[in-house]
Amino acid sequence: MTTTPSALVIGAGPGLGMSIAHRFGAGGHRVALVSRSEKRHQGYLDALAAAGVDATAHAADIRDPQQLNAALDAIALEHPRIEVLYYGPGGVDDVFRPVPIAETTSDNVRSAFTWVYPAIDIVQKVLPGMRERGTGSVLIAGGLSGQIPMPALGNLALSAAALRNYALTLNAGLSDMGIYAGTLTIGGLVERGDIYEMVSNDEEMSKMAAGRTLNPDDLADVAWDMHRKRDRPEETFNVLDL
Repeated sequence: MTTTPSALVIGAGPGLGMSIAHRFGAGGHRVALVSRSEKRHQGYLDALAAAGVDATAHAADIRDPQQLNAALDAIALEHPRIEVLYYGPGGVDDVFRPVPIAETTSDNVRSAFTWVYPAIDIVQKVLPGMRERGTGSVLIAGGLSGQIPMPALGNLALSAAALRNYALTLNAGLSDMGIYAGTLTIGGLVERGDIYEMVSNDEEMSKMAAGRTLNPDDLADVAWDMHRKRDRPEETFNVLDL
């Protein structure tokens, strides 16, 4: 059984997810990718292999407990030593549609929170191994609306705040056990990602996004630094006029 540490990447997309995979792979980790569809997995695996990174890919809608548990069980067999969990799912489907705070209903919030619960479930899956080894890192990516009031994002602001607070509270609760948790709070459009591609293909939206984009490789470098140094529980990336 391999003793090489692994990084579990939840939300393996062409933007930040793959940048995280490459950065932690370059740092000596094997990588387990999880995303909703397997259609891009071979391309991801080929790119990582070309960079000398040993990786596996697993399809699961993490909002479905059965799919999530099946994926995590399969990952545990191939990656018995998960040292890093990165949680950063995203997408362009209706679940990510913001509702202004004055119009936000409890149904809107429940929908947004379907991305909070899996983070907790996944942490509970990997935490026993981290505690047994006395080391590990949990990195959670979230939106700037979890830190700064952004009324237009309403329901999504509430779920972003919950994820941010979860990461900060995990860090406070686990540091004495040798386990680190941190949050990457992102205010800007992450290049190469699906949302970025959608915006880039819309002339008006593209103009609005000009100068408000972030290079995912830079964010991944910071995530690696947080994991290595453990000297702060949060990094904020803000290229918005806020």
